[in-house]
Amino acid sequence: MTTKHIVKSGNFTFTETSIEGVVIVDVKSYGDDRGYFMETYKRPDFVEGGIDVEFVQDNQSSSTKGVLRGLHFQIDHPQSKLVRVVSGEVFDVAVDLRPGSATYGRWEGVVLSAVNRRQIFVPRGFAHGFLVLSDKAEFCYKCDNIYHPDDEGGIMWNDPAIGIEWPALWGDDAFDARKIVLSEKDKSHRSLGDLA
Repeated sequence: MTTKHIVKSGNFTFTETSIEGVVIVDVKSYGDDRGYFMETYKRPDFVEGGIDVEFVQDNQSSSTKGVLRGLHFQIDHPQSKLVRVVSGEVFDVAVDLRPGSATYGRWEGVVLSAVNRRQIFVPRGFAHGFLVLSDKAEFCYKCDNIYHPDDEGGIMWNDPAIGIEWPALWGDDAFDARKIVLSEKDKSHRSLGDLA
C-alpha cells in the first residue's frame, strides 16, 4: 500500500490522492457555543501545500438531492478548481483527461459537506462533476481561469470506461441511476473514447 504524502501548513492539511495533482484539503476550524470560524484559503499555505495557482473567479451553485452536474471541462481554456460545500453534502468527482498521464481516464471521488468542511483541488486537465446527497447543497469553487461558455466540453457521467462508483441515494442499498436529475446538456455528453 502506497503512503499518501501529507503536508500541514497553517490551518490546512493537504493530502495527495491516487491521482497526481488532485489534493484533498482539510481545514481546521475554531468553534464554541456561538458558532465557528475558519480560513478557507490562504495563498502562502496553499503554495507550501503544493497548490500554486492564481485564482481569478469564484462560483457558487445551489442544487437539490439527486442532481448530478458534470462531468465538465473547458477545452482551450482549462481551469483548476478549489471546491467546497457550504451547506449540505455532495459526492465530488475528478476524472483525469491529461494526454499521456499514467492515470488517464481514472477518477477520484470525495464526499464534501458543510459538516466535514473538506475541500478538493482539481488541477487543469480534468473533467469535474458532483452528485448532491443531501436535500439541498450550496456548492462553491474558485477557478484559476475565466469561464468561457463556448469552450465547454463534457463526458458522460456514467461512462463504463471510467466506472465512477456513485453513492446510493434515499437509503437505497445500491445506486439507482433512475433517480439522477440531469440537465439536457449533461444528458448529451460523449464517452471518454469519443474524445480521442
